[in-house]
Amino acid sequence: MTDSEIILRVEDIHKCYGETEVLNGVSFNVRCGETKVFIGPSGTGKSTLLRCINQLTVPDSGSIWLNDEEVTHSGPLINQFRQKIGMVFQNFNLFDHLTAVGNVEIALIRVKGMNKADARKKALLELSQVGLLDKANAYPAELSGGQAQRLSIARALAMDPEVILFDEPTSSLDPELTREVLEVMRRLARAGMTMLVVTHEMGFALSVANEILFMEHGKIVEQGSPSDIQTSPAFARTRQFLGTFHDD
Repeated sequence: MTDSEIILRVEDIHKCYGETEVLNGVSFNVRCGETKVFIGPSGTGKSTLLRCINQLTVPDSGSIWLNDEEVTHSGPLINQFRQKIGMVFQNFNLFDHLTAVGNVEIALIRVKGMNKADARKKALLELSQVGLLDKANAYPAELSGGQAQRLSIARALAMDPEVILFDEPTSSLDPELTREVLEVMRRLARAGMTMLVVTHEMGFALSVANEILFMEHGKIVEQGSPSDIQTSPAFARTRQFLGTFHDD
């Protein structure tokens, strides 16, 4: 696959909860190696969109394609797709009873079928990549929020995904811990990892994204390069939203 090839296609996704329309016809493409950042007010469907992409939430209509294979309606094959579409949540979603290395290796053993020795080696490598090798035997309760989120990233990376979804990964962290998580994400972007990121960290978005997508009322209202979105957004609502932030 070349960097110019589309790896992920999201086509006309709709999702309602009761009478509330959360997603209203969302469509976009992602090319290999791109970082797309979704911004917008809370409650505009950004997190639901990510959950629809890896089918943790099933859309009411529309389709999602990974490398020209349909993820939606994939039935028993969905777990194969989830190995290829990693996800990092706001609240870590770690196994409290497992050590850091145990959290990373468990899916390698149970999902990928690796033997214990190879899984341990791979897990330690991924912990090293996020600066947590010295915490390999620590439990989640013994980690700071930033360390726990970096552990979540290591767990996602261990599956060798083709795309990683980040759902507000720093929303529960203080500024210092936020910086250490964003630095790991910056390194991933520079290394060519394909990433979709929901965040309110505008400094990160402007410095890392290939494209920024502004969502409101379940729709992509505007999308463009960081420089275009920052200096000449087309819509007044985008300008108003960006005006509530100060550069990091």
